[in-house]
Amino acid sequence: MQDATDSIGSRRIAILIDSENAQPSLIEKMMAETGKYGQVTIRRIYGDWTTPEMRSWREILNANAVRPIQQFRNTVGKNSTDSALIIDAMDILNEGNVNSFCLVSSDSDFTLLATRIREKGLFVMGIGKKSTPVAFAKACEVFVFTENLQPEKKIPYTDKPSKETKTSNNITDPSPLLINAFDMSVQENGWAFLGTMGEKLRQLDPSFDSRTYGYKQLSQLIRAKKDTFEVKEKKSKSGTSAIYIKLIDERNS
Repeated sequence: MQDATDSIGSRRIAILIDSENAQPSLIEKMMAETGKYGQVTIRRIYGDWTTPEMRSWREILNANAVRPIQQFRNTVGKNSTDSALIIDAMDILNEGNVNSFCLVSSDSDFTLLATRIREKGLFVMGIGKKSTPVAFAKACEVFVFTENLQPEKKIPYTDKPSKETKTSNNITDPSPLLINAFDMSVQENGWAFLGTMGEKLRQLDPSFDSRTYGYKQLSQLIRAKKDTFEVKEKKSKSGTSAIYIKLIDERNS
């Protein structure tokens, strides 16, 4: 099995930004977030740069080496950047100069594009608002909410039970998802490696992010759920540590 670090190190990512569904103030954070998953080699943003509202992008694009792609608004009320971005993405895909994509948008129109890229065996991530349709988020391997790139706007999870389903306006208890990921990761001795559990969480919900619940790391979120999980840390002779999780299983009590 390929090492996760080697996989990330070998990724060459094309980040394609729908300007009508993105915020100029977050460009640097979006680049940094994408950089966690590989080297960003193609940086393009699509929009009608002849319009006054696009002025806020100009300085930021130069500072971050993002190439603007012109797309005139030929039809009122239609997001004309969608088709240009999708066509460009397919051209880049066929050229084979990158092996990963990051699609920045909250628009469901990119669901099929993300699916097509994954069908080619390539890594695809998305960045968009919490209001992004679930279908688009789940078509990606990783989906990052822009709200989690704005620390001042994060709402910490309070661990209060809720019967509500997860929506863009509600932060609900992540316990069921965490338990499912644990069940997929647990070894015969009853413990699960945190790294494996993190991978399973992404498989179950590409938009899962501990920052949604007010914690920078998955380990911090799990440690906060003392009634659900037991945590232990093992250190190797080299000084590196590994975190293991055990479920305090009340389902059979």
